Amino acid sequence: MAERRLIESWLTDMDGVLVHEGTPIPGAEEFIRRLRESGKPFLVLTNNSIYTPRDLAARLAGIGLEVPEESIWTSALATAKFLDGQRPRGTAYVIGEAGLTTALYQIGYVLTDVSPDYVVLGETRTYSFEALTKAIRLINGGARFIATNPDETGPSAEGALPATGSVAALITKATGVEPYFVGKPNPLMMREALNTLKAHSETTAMIGDRMDTDVVAGMEAGLETVLVLSGLTQPGEVERFPYRPGRVVKSIAELIDEI
Repeated sequence: MAERRLIESWLTDMDGVLVHEGTPIPGAEEFIRRLRESGKPFLVLTNNSIYTPRDLAARLAGIGLEVPEESIWTSALATAKFLDGQRPRGTAYVIGEAGLTTALYQIGYVLTDVSPDYVVLGETRTYSFEALTKAIRLINGGARFIATNPDETGPSAEGALPATGSVAALITKATGVEPYFVGKPNPLMMREALNTLKAHSETTAMIGDRMDTDVVAGMEAGLETVLVLSGLTQPGEVERFPYRPGRVVKSIAELIDEI
C-alpha cells in the first residue's frame, strides 16, 4: 500500500459530503471549524451554478456551517475563469441564474444575444423554449457552446429535475454541436481550484461522494481522493469502477482528526 500523503490543502464537495437534503451531515460542522482554525487552505466545491458564493455561504450559515464565501468554488466561477483565459472580455449569451451571470460580469464579459462569442448554459429552474431556441440559432450561427457542468438531473423535494446536462443534450441534438463542460468531472475545475488556493496537487485531498465526478476528477488532477459513503455512492458500487479512490470512509466525521 502506498504511503499516505501529508495533506496541507483540502477540497471538498458540498452535497453528500457536508450537507444532505438541506441538513448538515454529522461531523461537517466540526470539520469546517477545524479547517478554519488550522489556517489550512480549503475550498468547498459544487457543480451548482445557480447561486453566488455569497448566496451559498448564507445558506450554509443558516444550517450552522460557517464557510466564508471566498472558500466556495462553483462551476460558474470555474467557467468564468476558463472563459477569461480563453477570450478575455468577450461576449456571451447566457442561460442561467445569478451565480453564472455575476461570475461573467466580474471578469468583464458582456452578456448579449447579438453575435456572441459563446453560448453559456448553466443551471436554472426556469428554462424557457424561447431561450433554448435562441441558443440553438446562435450556435448554428457560429457561437461556441460552453456548459457549466454535465449533471443530467438535480434534486428537489418532489423528485429529480432536469439539469444542465439534459438541457445541453437537447441543444446538441438540435445543433450537432457538443458543449465543453467545465465543471466536475473535468479535472480543469480541480486545477483552477488549486491555482486559487496556490496549492500543490501532491499535498491536496479531494473529498467527494461520487465516483464518477468527485473521485475521477480528483484522481485525474493528481490529488489524494477520499470517497465518503454519506451521499450517492453505496459501498457495493465502488468496485464497479475501473479506478479507485485513495480511501473510502463512512463520512467526513472520520477525517476530523486529520486536520
